[in-house]
Amino acid sequence: MRDQRLSELLDAVAARTAAPGGGSTAACTCALAAAVTEMAARFAGPELEPIGARAVELRERALELADRELHAYEPVLAALRLPREDPKREQRLRNARAQAAETPLALAVVAVEVAELAAGAVREGNHHLAGDAITGALLAEAACAAAARLVEINLAGDPGPGARAEAAELARRAGAAREAALAGA
Repeated sequence: MRDQRLSELLDAVAARTAAPGGGSTAACTCALAAAVTEMAARFAGPELEPIGARAVELRERALELADRELHAYEPVLAALRLPREDPKREQRLRNARAQAAETPLALAVVAVEVAELAAGAVREGNHHLAGDAITGALLAEAACAAAARLVEINLAGDPGPGARAEAAELARRAGAAREAALAGA
């Protein structure tokens, strides 16, 4: 039987509202990736305790970012509602988009670390749980790629490469961790 809380979360994501949306969903996916990585590390024994302990911290951080993401896009929507002829509209929109990119960038940082931990759990852990650790790596990579894309979308009009380049590099690293996890099984 389906858990009521999970069903409510899915209904909230599917609703015709601005949030929760892609950012919160990516953050929850990252938290799931950390949880399954934590579980795989717990079964491996004391040698993987550091991976399990770090996965706990990253799971909590991902959930904090999921909460933060619920309201991160509101300033962008407010700026978009300003009249097009308003001389402050474009600057407010640019600033709001830059702020909206901060949470997904922070999420990409968390997700890449989860992916790398999961790859370590595959490599060093209990081979009976390799599939779980691989799942962690795959989910973390997906969360990282989604977060990196949100950064790219939010900063599309920004001429500076800073955050966009950082997000792309994090997504590349998450992909490498996924490959390592798959190769390690």
